Amino acid sequence: MKIAIFDMDGTLLNSAKDITISINEVRRINHKLDGLSEDFVVEAINRDQRNLAELFYGTELYELRDKVMFEDHYHQQCIQNVYLYDGVKESLQMLRDKSVKISVATNAPTKFAHRMLESCGVYEYFDFIVGADRVSKPKPDKEMLEQILKGYGYQKGHKALMIGDNSKDMKAALHAGIDSAFATWGFSPHCEDYKIVSNPLDILEYF
Repeated sequence: MKIAIFDMDGTLLNSAKDITISINEVRRINHKLDGLSEDFVVEAINRDQRNLAELFYGTELYELRDKVMFEDHYHQQCIQNVYLYDGVKESLQMLRDKSVKISVATNAPTKFAHRMLESCGVYEYFDFIVGADRVSKPKPDKEMLEQILKGYGYQKGHKALMIGDNSKDMKAALHAGIDSAFATWGFSPHCEDYKIVSNPLDILEYF
């Protein structure tokens, strides 16, 4: 059995503009703060250690009113500007042609992942789409990946690869005992100490 598990934001698709718009809406209405740049938002999200509530809204904890407003706004916003990275759809089709099982493990809520992947026309490629709401601990914990591997009946000797643009993805793969590949075309163009893929089609070489 051959399994490819993809991160979503910054790996399969670019959602930076829509995430930033929704964050800035919460900042404007709830906190009377000026807007943040896309570059700042992406860099903040990808930090290993960060307090996003403090970085985005200036609060020590993620307040319920901010969470509710963001999710309500992002439900509509998340499909307005999102797009697949070049070569992603072709890579998914070629992986399927090689009988590779394909799933998504994202720290985004599952409902947004379904909506965005469907909007981008690739929803049907994935056997499992697991978001942070489906596990007790998100990446870099291994729980999300183990849930997917268990769904496939994964055993040692099978090939499994986690593809992501963040050290959390790489660490989740390490904790789950599978291989990983760092995608440089997305939110994080630089990486140290991990196998790098610079084009989605390069993933095919693993299988």
